[in-house]
Amino acid sequence: MARILGIEIPNEKRIEASLTYMFGIGRSLASRVLEHAGIDPDIRTGQLSEDQLVKIAQVIQAEQIMVEGDLRRERQVQLKRLTSINCYRGIRHKRSLPCRGQRTRTNARTRKGKKKTVGVKK
Repeated sequence: MARILGIEIPNEKRIEASLTYMFGIGRSLASRVLEHAGIDPDIRTGQLSEDQLVKIAQVIQAEQIMVEGDLRRERQVQLKRLTSINCYRGIRHKRSLPCRGQRTRTNARTRKGKKKTVGVKK
């Protein structure tokens, strides 16, 4: 497996698809990075030379794209800020409820967890 910025990406896939294994890089950003680096997106990752891998890493750093640990840390700080100021979104995150306006009466099982039966006594 090839390594770019300390992240392993699969060798058998096209480089455009392999770059999406990095947290923070999607399809459109991967194609833009390859365009700036001057690398054909149809080449398999295993066929890339060491210089080309270095060139991809340089383009990611030059464009200041946040990936992996830095991006995860940044998102965690943003969530902590929301919960600390007790805004609506922060409260919803704290209670593990949907925070983007979805209904919760019948759905939201992924977010709320297993159904808890209430008020059934014999």
